[in-house]
Amino acid sequence: MMTSVPVPAESSPQAPETDGAPSVTDQLVEANRVYAAEFTDPGMDARPVLHVAVVACMDARLDLHAALGLELGDCHTIRNAGGVVTDDTIRSLTISQRALGTRAVILIHHTGCGLESLTEDFRHELEDEVGQRPAWAVEAFRDVDQDVRQSMQRVRTNPFLPHKDDVRGFVFDVHTGLLREIDPIS
Repeated sequence: MMTSVPVPAESSPQAPETDGAPSVTDQLVEANRVYAAEFTDPGMDARPVLHVAVVACMDARLDLHAALGLELGDCHTIRNAGGVVTDDTIRSLTISQRALGTRAVILIHHTGCGLESLTEDFRHELEDEVGQRPAWAVEAFRDVDQDVRQSMQRVRTNPFLPHKDDVRGFVFDVHTGLLREIDPIS
């Protein structure tokens, strides 16, 4: 799979460019200029046409719109590390439902997630390195199916969310592109 913005092979994601070549951010801003030159306002508002919010992992291998057959304006997309339902996810879902009309929630985790190899020790390592422990939890997990169930339960039991009858969870296989639905009870 190729990216749509060429990235110089010699560039390192950790180090800024020092040889005068444009940074990745510069390349993305230039790509935006090209996009904006032909952009036409679609005339939409912020309410998703399909009244659905998708919560998914931030993993770069997940092209959610393509995988779900979605178009611009169809859904709200909320992404974070692991696709877990955190307080901030609930905040976004609450706004999505109460202010912008969504009624369904789709939760998508995936195979080979980086959170399966982390532990809460990550927070302690950060504390050792920078002198302050993050206030947030890592939300690491060992069983992706169980973590999807936990996320579904967090949505279904949250008092701020009025629409909880259409909450479904899936695991996306990064090798096949298929979704596998998770039974919330198992």
